[in-house]
Amino acid sequence: MVHGISLPPGQFGGANIEALFTNTLDPGAHPYFAEIGHLKVSAHFLIQRSGEMVQFVSTDQRAWHAGVSSWCGREQCNDFSIGIELEGTDDTLYDELQYDALITLIEVLRIRYPSIHADAIVGHDDIAPGRKTDPGPNFEWSRVRHAVQ
Repeated sequence: MVHGISLPPGQFGGANIEALFTNTLDPGAHPYFAEIGHLKVSAHFLIQRSGEMVQFVSTDQRAWHAGVSSWCGREQCNDFSIGIELEGTDDTLYDELQYDALITLIEVLRIRYPSIHADAIVGHDDIAPGRKTDPGPNFEWSRVRHAVQ
C-alpha cells in the first residue's frame, strides 16, 4: 500500500518521519507534533525525496500504517499489507528518484511474495476512502502500474 507523508505537513527532509515511525517524535518540537505525538504508527518502508529507502519493520511482521481500512471485503489491512511511505504531499509532485525506488521495491517484493498481483498495489485512499487521500492526485499510478505489470 502506497502512502504519502511529510512532517511537519508540507515540509521535507529531516528526521521527523523516522521519529514518528520509531515512536520517538518530540511532541514539543512543532505544534502539529503535539496533535500526533501520542500515535503509535509504523510503516514497512519510507522512500525519501532523494530516493533513499529506510526499512522500519520486517515485511514478515505487521506494521501500523493503514488504520481503519478495508480492501476487497477484508477489514484491518495492516494484517495483510505492506506499507510503503513516500515523502510527499497530495499537492506536490513526487520525485523521479522516488518512483525508481518504489518500482524497484515492488519488483523485489513481488519476487519474495509472488501472490502480490499488480492490481493489489493500491493507495491509502483506496483502502480508507473518505478518510485518507494519499498518495494524492499527483501520484502517477499509470507509471507504476505500467512498470510492474
